[in-house]
Amino acid sequence: MHIKALKWFCLWLTMVPLASHLEAKVTKSVFGSMPDGTKVEIYTLEDGALKARIMTYGARVVSLEVPDRTGKVADIVLGYDSLDGYLSDPKSYFGAIVGRYGNRIANATFSLDGKRYHLPVNDGPNTLHGGLVGFDKLVWKGEEIPNGVQLTLVSKDGDQGFPGTLTARVRYTLEPHALRIEYIATTDKDTVLNLTNHSYFNLAGEGHGTILNHVVTIPADRYTPVNATLIPTGQLAPVAGTPLDFHQPTPIGARINDDNEQLRLARGYDHNFVLNGKTSIMQVAASVKEPTTGRVLTVETTQPGVQFYSGNFLDGTLHGKKGHVYVQHAGLCLETQHFPDSPNHPQFPTAELKPNQTYHEVTVFKFSTAP
Repeated sequence: MHIKALKWFCLWLTMVPLASHLEAKVTKSVFGSMPDGTKVEIYTLEDGALKARIMTYGARVVSLEVPDRTGKVADIVLGYDSLDGYLSDPKSYFGAIVGRYGNRIANATFSLDGKRYHLPVNDGPNTLHGGLVGFDKLVWKGEEIPNGVQLTLVSKDGDQGFPGTLTARVRYTLEPHALRIEYIATTDKDTVLNLTNHSYFNLAGEGHGTILNHVVTIPADRYTPVNATLIPTGQLAPVAGTPLDFHQPTPIGARINDDNEQLRLARGYDHNFVLNGKTSIMQVAASVKEPTTGRVLTVETTQPGVQFYSGNFLDGTLHGKKGHVYVQHAGLCLETQHFPDSPNHPQFPTAELKPNQTYHEVTVFKFSTAP
């Protein structure tokens, strides 16, 4: 090769990686104000056809635009057009980071280091998603980072009854065809922690019917059965032979009305699945396909479980984006997590966090299309 041509070839090689790893575009604006005047910001992340909007109130995914098999883009997460919608809806947790302990803690109490802690009761006799004023109802501090935004929250010792001052950081970043969520936290006292994202997905587009036709696969051999208040019994029961077996791709609506005690208790699917792989190693937690648009969501995580929730308690009383009525099963959640009520079940993977440790979990929502 001629020396001049060789120089140009070498220059081209150095430019190729740069061209294929362009950073996502990140912009910031004001989304509204809290009743006390605190400003709520919203960050817009764009990478090609993928666009996510993340706000500082509850560290929420406000919208997530994804193309279908024809390239048509739609917002696939439930939510509201304004901050007022989120402030007036304390129970749906649309798009929020929930904590300090996502999911339920039985009888609003647990023991740690020989001491009994009492939490707010906000779900029957239990504590749900951190209590009356969980992380979903607080304004986080936003900061632009490469490809996304980092949100930081300091939860003081005794917040909602939990011990230790906790510093939590959540990083939302766009990767090619994916939204990555990284959780990092430290504490100054022994505590328990379970952070997850509570986005409701409808791959046909939010407000476009129910998710009963969505085809779900969950590679889990076991799940944690629940009692009448949706607290795990402590068992790790096999999914085989039950309507909770999603080893093979199955439409959500195919068995949701089966004569099954677990489905009756939860009014559908609202169960934690025990992932087969090793914890702390990225693995597929679930995949979902919407047949009419061809959109496919694949969830990967380092967490030991995933809560599959089929939007059972949506009842048509909520009016979301563009006035869309969110009927029962209008969206589904795939909340990667430690198991519900783990502080009261020593046999479950521990949710304890100590001062010399760093909590670090990752979940990635990958998007593709199928014929």
